[in-house]
Amino acid sequence: MRRKVNPAVERAMSAVRAAMPRAEADPTRPACHFRAPAQWMNDPNGPICHGGYYHMFYQHNPYGESWGPMHWGHARSRDLVRWEHLPVALWPSTELGEEACWSGCATINGEGRPMAFYTSIGRQTDPREHAVQCGALSDDELITWQKHPGNPLLTESLHGGLKVYDWRDPFVFRHDGATYMVLGGNLNRAQGGQGVVNLYRARDAVLTDWEYLGILFRHPSKDVTNIECPNFFRLGDRWVLVVSPHGPVHYFVGKFDTQRFRFEPESRGLIDQTFSFYAANSMADPQGRRLLWGWVKDFTAGKGWNGCLSLPRVLNLSPDGKLAQAPAPELEELRRNHRSEPRPRLSGGSHFVDACSGGTLEAIADVEVGPGSEVRLVLRRAWDDSEVASVRIQEGRAEVAGTSAPLASRSDGTVLCHLFFDRSVLEVYVGDSLCFTRVMEVGALPLKLELFAAARARVHSLDTWELQPIW
Repeated sequence: MRRKVNPAVERAMSAVRAAMPRAEADPTRPACHFRAPAQWMNDPNGPICHGGYYHMFYQHNPYGESWGPMHWGHARSRDLVRWEHLPVALWPSTELGEEACWSGCATINGEGRPMAFYTSIGRQTDPREHAVQCGALSDDELITWQKHPGNPLLTESLHGGLKVYDWRDPFVFRHDGATYMVLGGNLNRAQGGQGVVNLYRARDAVLTDWEYLGILFRHPSKDVTNIECPNFFRLGDRWVLVVSPHGPVHYFVGKFDTQRFRFEPESRGLIDQTFSFYAANSMADPQGRRLLWGWVKDFTAGKGWNGCLSLPRVLNLSPDGKLAQAPAPELEELRRNHRSEPRPRLSGGSHFVDACSGGTLEAIADVEVGPGSEVRLVLRRAWDDSEVASVRIQEGRAEVAGTSAPLASRSDGTVLCHLFFDRSVLEVYVGDSLCFTRVMEVGALPLKLELFAAARARVHSLDTWELQPIW
């Protein structure tokens, strides 16, 4: 049966199609990361698994390669690796005064119907002062969406006399038979602002009637004046809160007091050590895993596209109660031309891996460093030997492309370093919990890797692969 085409969706898709040739001609465009067909994209929205597909929505300006009137782009995948682009899912209802569909989530309501929640921004209003939360409903395949007839579904009147500024980015979760939602924002704008996460509970199965339960969390740092894109979910026997505070993404691990509706953090850290990774969003998949993506930003403008998503990360809790992250194992399907060095021979302290074509590379090094020693992995351009980026591992510390962070070794003193480079995106996992993301626009050109070990450092193994494109 032929679906009826929404004129606003068709206009958006026509604009994207017109921009695709220019975007596809850019050699620095990532080949192995999720990205829009063309034009601007930012936050991942509403990742969900339904009907045998992983679905990813994202903030998208189909009319330009810079931030603009936000739509929801859409794609789906059978395997988390290769994606199929689908029509724009949400669009601004300009006839109703809506100017943008900002970030949110997707879920299945009590009637078994797919439902999206998003922050609606109206024309001629200040989104810092005024916003509403709206819904949309889909057919079973999540392809065709309709705005909910009861919109807006949540308004500021829920807060009574409390004023929440920058109120946005709904995220739905379930616990003990109830459906909850968290939203970001801040209080006390006149005093500079205090970042908070607000908690709501649905009164009905169709998720149209909500009550305000209060402030779930107040950020303990005085310099965090606002919170965006909160995610709140259970992981093992603890709860995890992920927030984006206009800087590196923070996480907190702790307990959820369901009597007082408060989150009690016990430990904290950074999802990623850099601000090139932002607006993280997550989902639980059918395997029971918690998967997370972030928006990779800081690309050069003027190429017909801008922005991509990080590789999917699997989250777990480490024995010390911190958040552990690892690349999704499905990404191994992209590997080709494996080079294995069980104990690489270091001549003058260095070992070189021959050039990898296409500007893509994955490398895993198992190293051991002690006092006064270090290991470096240096990514170089093959044609002139110039450095693209360097990963430096010392006892108790890791540094990637100039950003450093404290590092914990395994109980046997070894550290695993896992590196991905994709034409312009560098992602590095060091140990169980440190992740670094950087944008370095090299292009689809040959690369080589230098492994250097100083003093008493040891390299137990080195494995490298080229990566196949996913598009």
